[in-house]
Amino acid sequence: MNNAVTGFSKLTKEEKINWIANEYFANPKEAVAIIKQYWNNDAKLQQLHDEFIENTISNFYLPLGIAPNFLINGNYYSVPMVIEESSVVAAAAKSAKFWSTRGGFKATVLSTEKIGQVHFLFKGDSGQLQQFFDAIKPKLIASTESITANMQKRGGGITSLELRNKTAELENYFQLHATFETKDSMGANFINSCLEQLAKTLKAEAENYTGFTEAEKDITIVMSILSNYVPNCIVRAEVSCRVEELAEKKIEDPQQFAEKFVQAVKIAEIEPFRAVTHNKGIMNGVDAVILATGNDFRAVEAGVHAYASRSGKYSSLSHAKIENGIFTFWMEIPLALGTVGGLTSLHPLVKTALEILGKPSAQQLMQIVAVTGLAQNFAALRSLTTTGIQEGHMKMHINNILNQYQTTPEERKSIKSHFENNTISHAAVVAFIEELRK
Repeated sequence: MNNAVTGFSKLTKEEKINWIANEYFANPKEAVAIIKQYWNNDAKLQQLHDEFIENTISNFYLPLGIAPNFLINGNYYSVPMVIEESSVVAAAAKSAKFWSTRGGFKATVLSTEKIGQVHFLFKGDSGQLQQFFDAIKPKLIASTESITANMQKRGGGITSLELRNKTAELENYFQLHATFETKDSMGANFINSCLEQLAKTLKAEAENYTGFTEAEKDITIVMSILSNYVPNCIVRAEVSCRVEELAEKKIEDPQQFAEKFVQAVKIAEIEPFRAVTHNKGIMNGVDAVILATGNDFRAVEAGVHAYASRSGKYSSLSHAKIENGIFTFWMEIPLALGTVGGLTSLHPLVKTALEILGKPSAQQLMQIVAVTGLAQNFAALRSLTTTGIQEGHMKMHINNILNQYQTTPEERKSIKSHFENNTISHAAVVAFIEELRK
C-alpha cells in the first residue's frame, strides 16, 4: 500500500473503484474494467447486492451447483451447493446416488436450543447475588415481552434463564445464561435484542435492590451476545445397509471395504491431524448448502469445530461400525440455521435455492445440510480407502488447469482424450499442453 486513505466509506462507488485502481494497479483502466464486468445489468438488483455489506465495489461470484438424488427420510431432494472447490458437488451427487438404492439417508433433529449470555462483573457476595436473581427473574423475562411476542406466537421465545457463577475462572465474573427457541429463524438479532434488554433490566434492578450494599449495586455489564456454540441444537444423519450391499464396481470385496472404512474413521477419532482434514471434508458439504441457503457458514464452522473438541481433544464428527453384518455410518453435529429472515428473503438465488429444496423449515434444512456433510465424508473415505483421493479430484480439477492456460476447444478435446487413460497431475497436463502447442 502506498498511501492511507481518509473517508473511504464516504466516497461514491465510482470514487472507491478509481482510488483502488490507481493505488494498486499498473493498469488502472484494466482494473476498473475487471471490477465492473461483474456488476449486474439490473440496477435494482445491483443496488440490493451493494447494500448487503459496506464499501461495495463489485460482486464476487461463486458457482451454484446441484447435487441430485438425495433420498432423505423417504423424500428425494436436489441439493443446491455454492462452492469453488472441484469435485465436491460431484462427490456429493455420487454418494447420494449410491445410497438412494440402499435405503437412503435417515436424519433426525435431536434438539433445537440456542444460547445467549449477558456477561457481567459483580463485586460482592455471590449468595446475595443469587437471591437477587431469584427475586427479579420474572421481571427480567417480562422486560423482554415486547421483543418476544411475535416469536412466542410461533412457539418460540426464551426457554430458560439462569445465573452462572464463573468467579473460579475469572475474578468477579458472572453470566446470565439464556436459552432460546427461534423456530424457522436463525435468530441472531432476536437473541441479541433480548440479551441487551435483560442486561438493562439487570442493572436497573440492582441499583434499586435493598439487599445490596452501595458497592454491590454497581454491576458492570461487559457484553451481551449470543453464542455460536450450540451443543443442544443437534441433528443426526446416518446411512446403513448390509455389508454385502456395499458392493459396486470399485468395491469388489464389501467386507474388506467396510472394515477398512471403519478403521479410517477410527483413525480420525483418535488422531487430530487426520480429524481436521476429515472434518474439513464434512464441512465442504455443510458449508456449500449453508451458503446456497443464505445462512452463516462462519458461525456454523466455529460451533461445529468447538463441538468436535468437546471431549478436550479434537476428534472426528462422524462414526462408523459393523454390527451383526450391518454397516452403519453416522454423524451428529450442531447446526443453528434459519429459513426466514436475513438473506433468505432478500437474495434472489437464496430464495431460488430454498424453492428447489421445497421451502424447508429450519429443522428440515438442518437435516438436509447434515446429510450433505455425511455424503461428502462418505465419498472422501470411499476414495481414500479404494483408489485414492486424487483420481477423482484431478478429473474435476483439470478444467481449472485448462482455463488457466486458455486452451481452445480443439486442445481441450485432445487433452481430455489423452488423460482418459493417463494419470492426471498439474505438471502432466501442462506438459501435454506445451507439446500440443509446439
